[in-house]
Amino acid sequence: MLFHSSIRKELSRSFGATLVVLVTIVMTMMLIRTLGLAARGSVNPSEVFLVMTYTVLGYMPTILSLCLFISIVGTLSRMYRDSEMVIWFSSGRGLAEFLRPLFGFAWPILVLIAVFALVGWPWANSQTQGMRERYERRSDIERVAPGEFRESAGRLRVFFIDKDAPDSATANNVFIQSIERNLQIITSARSGHMEDIDGKRYLLLRDGQRLERSLGAEGTKISEFDTYGAKVGGSGTDSANAAPVQARTTLTLLREPTRINLGELAWRIGMLLAGANFVLLALALSSVNPRVGRSGNYLFALFSFVFYYNLLNLGQNWVSSGKYGMGGFMLALHGCAFLVSLAWLMKRHYNWGLMSAFRVRRARKTNTA
Repeated sequence: MLFHSSIRKELSRSFGATLVVLVTIVMTMMLIRTLGLAARGSVNPSEVFLVMTYTVLGYMPTILSLCLFISIVGTLSRMYRDSEMVIWFSSGRGLAEFLRPLFGFAWPILVLIAVFALVGWPWANSQTQGMRERYERRSDIERVAPGEFRESAGRLRVFFIDKDAPDSATANNVFIQSIERNLQIITSARSGHMEDIDGKRYLLLRDGQRLERSLGAEGTKISEFDTYGAKVGGSGTDSANAAPVQARTTLTLLREPTRINLGELAWRIGMLLAGANFVLLALALSSVNPRVGRSGNYLFALFSFVFYYNLLNLGQNWVSSGKYGMGGFMLALHGCAFLVSLAWLMKRHYNWGLMSAFRVRRARKTNTA
């Protein structure tokens, strides 16, 4: 049908433009956030672009849902504003006739939302988590920049080195400050190098001095040494920490149906159901009065999206805490959203209203009289 193809083309143009704008905004925000993490030493500065890319990929289900919602609202609002909907209604077709072309346009996007939510989201989070863990497990000598005070991986010590050495495992003019057993310990040495002893990472210092000062009482102990070993980090063969729930695959969530896993699974499946409900909701609320500005319609649509999305995130916390079951929550949220959108759409399709019912009743009384 010519009308179906024309509306799908307009929806595609609107969706593409909205997607470019939103991805650009999200990438800019993620770049600023990632640069802040790199400045604090949580992310490798050389991997800033990769971390930003993985983060944007993780947010793709939300971005695609919002783009789909805005593109439908924008396209149908334009048709109302240009009186094209008047022609459509005058031909004897109702608003529900738009469901077929809208879902014909939306189904590939809904498939992408499902793929990104069920596969892309955990994969992107696992990649980001892996890069952070590798960066945290590097030696403390590699963490410290020349002439700067930096915390160790466990944030138990403060290091300062003059890293004027031929390789990354050695250092010159080492300074270490730590608090252990209610003692403030300050250690300085002319040189040091990294070495694995009994599966643990040590910094072996040479030609230095060690100062121990009690925090609760007076007294200072000063000692000199030729060789001294200080544990500065875990072994390179240490096993990685348990993956966070956002980085677990969907199959893992299904195999281990704990509360936290079910909460995460409800969010992933809920993104697909929310995307389908957004199509109905966009069709129902896209009516525009040509005499009124279109900004109000967009603001209401944006508020509806934010409200629905926040309920989805809030429900994830409820399921994870055991307050509600996964099935009951999904049925209550997405089922109610579907019924409300469908009822709203039917009301506008059949032009139901209190005033119309009152007029019909009044006309019947007049005819009877």
